[in-house]
Amino acid sequence: MMIELLIGVALLGALVTFVAPNRIAGKLAFAISLVPAVLSVYMFTAFDGSGNALLADGGVIAFESSTEWIQLGEYTISWFVGLDGISLPLVVLTTVLITLAIVSSWTPIDDRESQFYGLLLFIEANLIGVFTALDFFLWFIFWEAVLIPMYLLIGIWGGPRRKYAAIKFFVYTNVASLVMFGAFVTLVFSLDVTTFALPAITTAMLETGPQAEIFGLGGTALASAVFLAMFLGFAVKVPIVPFHTWLPDAHVEAPTPASVLLAGVLLKMGTYALLRFNFTMFPEEVISAFAVPIAAIAAISVIYGALLALAQTDLKRVVAYSSVSSMGYVILGLVAFTQFGVGGATFQMVSHGLVSGLMFMAVGVIYNATHTRMLTDMSGLADKMPLAVGVLIAGSFAYMGLPLMSGFAAEYFIFFGSFGSEFLEYAPLITAVAMFGIVIVAGYLLFALQRAVFGPYLLETDYEIGRAPLHDIAPMFVLLAIIIALGVAPELIFDMITDAVDPILENGGEW
Repeated sequence: MMIELLIGVALLGALVTFVAPNRIAGKLAFAISLVPAVLSVYMFTAFDGSGNALLADGGVIAFESSTEWIQLGEYTISWFVGLDGISLPLVVLTTVLITLAIVSSWTPIDDRESQFYGLLLFIEANLIGVFTALDFFLWFIFWEAVLIPMYLLIGIWGGPRRKYAAIKFFVYTNVASLVMFGAFVTLVFSLDVTTFALPAITTAMLETGPQAEIFGLGGTALASAVFLAMFLGFAVKVPIVPFHTWLPDAHVEAPTPASVLLAGVLLKMGTYALLRFNFTMFPEEVISAFAVPIAAIAAISVIYGALLALAQTDLKRVVAYSSVSSMGYVILGLVAFTQFGVGGATFQMVSHGLVSGLMFMAVGVIYNATHTRMLTDMSGLADKMPLAVGVLIAGSFAYMGLPLMSGFAAEYFIFFGSFGSEFLEYAPLITAVAMFGIVIVAGYLLFALQRAVFGPYLLETDYEIGRAPLHDIAPMFVLLAIIIALGVAPELIFDMITDAVDPILENGGEW
């Protein structure tokens, strides 16, 4: 019942916060969010399982709970939740980032606070559901429910073009969800199963494959069509090139806490789903048919996203486009289909969530003080805001892959796993192209830092710019501490991840 407790506390907390007075909403939401954060950390320390929750042979479901819910014809929909070494680190990431995002909201959010913090807790409940649900319909309910509060956060508390950005975000992601939903349901109807439980569907796919023809397709042809449709649906959520255009607008117009969650957790929904569905349920012969095009798209996303970031003059857009580049590394690691590749991709999900959250918080603190994000307007902020700028610099180094930080460990795992991949054709060449992205990342981040924080102070304002409040700085130092901890000791989560990844690699094969 631990997972139900996590979700229940967040949902109940959201309702309580919605009706609380504005003056106490922020502190109340913070206090409530501490409960899931502490519980998830406890679950992390108590976790002793190994294997993959979706695979019958070698699968271990921790904190499992299952109850039949709805009978839909011959199919049973269940409340079925559980965790393994892939999903548990993402649950901890979610609960920790929500708590820190709430604290980072205390300065910039001064309107309709009760509704704002209530939506943050509602997002938390549904994100936990996405990473723990093991029944497809239950998972899809949580998946779609995340869109609603994020749409409202952007549309109500966002910038001047917030309505455009919110609608664009909702349309892109919702259309992609419909494509993915249709493809997966088609696959289920072709299998010899009477449940939407993901472990049962995975077992049926790997052991027998589709047993019926749909739309004139069957066997490997149907599996390949479903794989491609699901990949396209999830690719929009990641997002990867060319489905990335909604992301910069959403980030720029969203309030800082929403940007923290969007980059830190919501993008991981897409990569997590790709790993759970595409790279776990389908045999190697289906994955290999698309491996080279997917790897090429990943490398293009790395380079193109970095080049777009290099061209920006808005500091928030710089960080937003860097997420496109970073998610390209995740896709490359997944399609390499090796222990270090897939394990490194999962590690990168956690690392990027921490680093991007830190960067958006730092940009938000600078914006709160200067009321501008334009690099052409800023200079010499290091003297005025030494702590905030120091954390921004540290976060930039983590993005660049500085050793002893989580970004270095994640990228090393991915490159090591992809360069030596026997599964992926042209693996060394594609990996080398992607590795060049590190050079561009260093270029645009150092260029941005040089313009914004060093040199003489030139920002013309009619108000004094001073040190940021402690409650703005503290969340960033917490994230920085975790980033360094995972960089120094990546085995804190990497061993757990690889225990869950290994069965995926062992179970691919012929039907």
